[in-house]
Amino acid sequence: MHLFTVGVNHTTAPVSIRENVAFQNERLGSALRDLNSHGIREAAILSTCNRTELYCNTDNPQKALEWLASYHKLQPQAIEPYMYTLPQQDAVKHAFRVASGLDSMVLGEAQILGQMKQAVRIAENAGTLGTLLHKLFQRTFSVAKEVRTNTNIGANSVSLASAATRLAQRIFGDISQQHVLFIGAGEMIELCAEHFAAHRPLSLTIANRTLERGQELAASINGQSMLLADLPDRLAEFDIVITSTASQLPIVGLGMVERAIRSRKHKPMFMVDLAVPRDIEPEAGELDDVFLYTVDDLAQVVQEGMENRQEAAAEAEAIIDTRVENFMHWLKTRSAVPTIRALREQAEQYRINELEKAQKLLARGDDPVQVLEALSNALTNKLLHGPSHVLNSAEGENRDQIEAMLRQLYQIHH
Repeated sequence: MHLFTVGVNHTTAPVSIRENVAFQNERLGSALRDLNSHGIREAAILSTCNRTELYCNTDNPQKALEWLASYHKLQPQAIEPYMYTLPQQDAVKHAFRVASGLDSMVLGEAQILGQMKQAVRIAENAGTLGTLLHKLFQRTFSVAKEVRTNTNIGANSVSLASAATRLAQRIFGDISQQHVLFIGAGEMIELCAEHFAAHRPLSLTIANRTLERGQELAASINGQSMLLADLPDRLAEFDIVITSTASQLPIVGLGMVERAIRSRKHKPMFMVDLAVPRDIEPEAGELDDVFLYTVDDLAQVVQEGMENRQEAAAEAEAIIDTRVENFMHWLKTRSAVPTIRALREQAEQYRINELEKAQKLLARGDDPVQVLEALSNALTNKLLHGPSHVLNSAEGENRDQIEAMLRQLYQIHH
């Protein structure tokens, strides 16, 4: 069993690279089956705005990296400098750290655990999880639970949503005098909407492809909903725009923002693009009256609230190190399974052979006591012939080692 994690995250690659290797959840199942058909025995893919990672059971992690590039129609060398390949123990530790929120842009955030569980569910349904990954993720989730229960890692976590709110306050001073637009209706938008709603802005609007989903979220924050199709005509109404959709292409283009700024008579507009791939064309951020922030920009704001959680992080790392050792022990015992199985099969074959001989002798009318004596003698000789022969044939230091090993195997204490 060869466990590897191949991936990129917010510390190794900017959003311009991460968006090129991101996966939408709807396509993950077929992507996993495709990866499987390329000779990767087991696989799960975790793709969020901060990371794309392939967890694999394979002898050849390079094959996984090449598959990732070709699946996204990229040259391997275009992404290779940003990628990491973590073998065995490093991959286990990484999975535990990711699920516990220690590898997140926002230290200790809880959202990643849900995203990881969903990635595992998708892999399970796609049929690409085997013994190794099943066990890895089972342990991963129990370690994450242990870390969150026994440390303060998640306490007052500065989420991206609250970071966006704090930035908006810095730019406008008072959010209650602003009109706020949210594009999308997923979990991230829901979190942001709650944070902004607490500041009671002049208006809150949810723009979505379908009115139904937008209305549902709008109702929970006393806002309105609108169709994404109406965005070009209405963008100018909003001072603050937060967007996070699963769209593969930008939804808000440079031209749309230019027109909005003109009709706003150059009143500033604060825009936060939390999507990967990005929802807003990056060039819009170069306009004079536009303050455009991406996921990576928010990291700076998030850093400010991190000092008090370093102690909790150290406690969490200690828990993880212990659990990694436990998992590696399990992995090593798994590698001995084929030998144990072969040993048992050989012993079983001896037993069947001798039993058949004894049954024939009994059927012939031989004395049962003598038959049992012969059976037990033959079985003992057969089981001990191999070890005795190896020991008798060994010489010098090798003989001493084998003798010590046999004493340990057969628990001979004198």
